Amino acid sequence: MGTDSGRARNLLEHATTLNLQTGNLLNWGRLRKKCPSTPSEELRDCIEKTLNEWTSKISPALNQEMPDVLECTVAQAMEKINPEEREELKVSAKLFIAGSNSSSIRDAIDIACSALGVSQLDSVIIAPPPVEDGINLSLEYLQPYWGELENLVQHKKIVAIGTSDLDKTLLEQLYLWAQVKPNSNQVNLASCCVMPPDLTAFAKQFDIQLLTHNDPKELLCEASFQEAVQESIQNSRAHEWTPLWLLRYSVIVKSRGIIKSKGYILQAKRNVS
Repeated sequence: MGTDSGRARNLLEHATTLNLQTGNLLNWGRLRKKCPSTPSEELRDCIEKTLNEWTSKISPALNQEMPDVLECTVAQAMEKINPEEREELKVSAKLFIAGSNSSSIRDAIDIACSALGVSQLDSVIIAPPPVEDGINLSLEYLQPYWGELENLVQHKKIVAIGTSDLDKTLLEQLYLWAQVKPNSNQVNLASCCVMPPDLTAFAKQFDIQLLTHNDPKELLCEASFQEAVQESIQNSRAHEWTPLWLLRYSVIVKSRGIIKSKGYILQAKRNVS
């Protein structure tokens, strides 16, 4: 294990980009955590186990290449969708942008489509991009992110796009401004046990589906990611790595409503001084 960890450390100290993919969590078998946990705990566990699994299988040839972009995966869990089954499946994703770069959205969707072996995702919900303390989320702040999503709809990479945690005022502003209208809005039931009546009325009027979720405000924070890297690969200069985005996907069999596949994909950059 010492040699494996050393190889992983060398690769991380050279690379500038890390693409981490859990593959289908339903294929994890012994890696899967037995007890149910919060979304944050599940994600942290997935990152650590993916790094550990990847570390244990690094080939000496990869250390000779020293690539700038590291593809960190759980090989046995990677699973592309069979094209013959595509029509029977709904591929949905929720995208969490950790930085303030809206152009990350295209990278995330491209990598997700490639990983799943599909040309487009059926539905993508974007979590509110992080804002600085004391600043409220505004339409002006959302516009570049929504514009990127609209572009991907127009290029047939996504069918439908939705929002998360927008109140009635902001959802209405976005709806009136947007060319491609949001078809759904997720509401965190931890912040309100009952759907706000004004939001419900607006959503009903404009045929916007209201969904619920239990994700924390910041699912992928820098400190937690760095701790996960440090825990998995000792002395790996984990503090130099910053997550850019996280995409959580699920593949559902439409006729039966059962989950066929689910997993996480994330990208991180190393801050080279």
